[in-house]
Amino acid sequence: MLVERILPTALKRLRTVQADAALTAAAKLLSNTHISLVVVCDLGGVMVGILTKTDVVRQIADCAEGRCTAAVSDVMTRDVIFCRPNDTLQDVLSTMKDRAFVHIPVVDQMCKPVGVINARDAFQALLGDAEDDVSLLRGYIMGIGYQ
Repeated sequence: MLVERILPTALKRLRTVQADAALTAAAKLLSNTHISLVVVCDLGGVMVGILTKTDVVRQIADCAEGRCTAAVSDVMTRDVIFCRPNDTLQDVLSTMKDRAFVHIPVVDQMCKPVGVINARDAFQALLGDAEDDVSLLRGYIMGIGYQ
């Protein structure tokens, strides 16, 4: 199964912010319960980094006297692991497991973000496919044939 199959769900998780934005603007986006990763883009909409809730918390912990004036570009991760719509979900989940990621951005050929995959969403899609296969096989074995 390809990543493109869950792009509608991945698109719902996508939030972007420009690199020169204030960290507080990104923190507002990350305050949503279902958003744990913000994709940082340049003026052309090309991904230049990512920012996570953990990144924001670490930066705020380092701010003097509770004031944080950092820009997103000061805190973001620049070397981003990402996937593309034509990658397989199995490969993406393997990468996520190896790197201990819960989320991974999806980008198009121009490196513009088109979604953010959550490991749970990917697992559910693959599990649904496996359950469909089991149902078809069961029907075939029981003499019903493929439906």
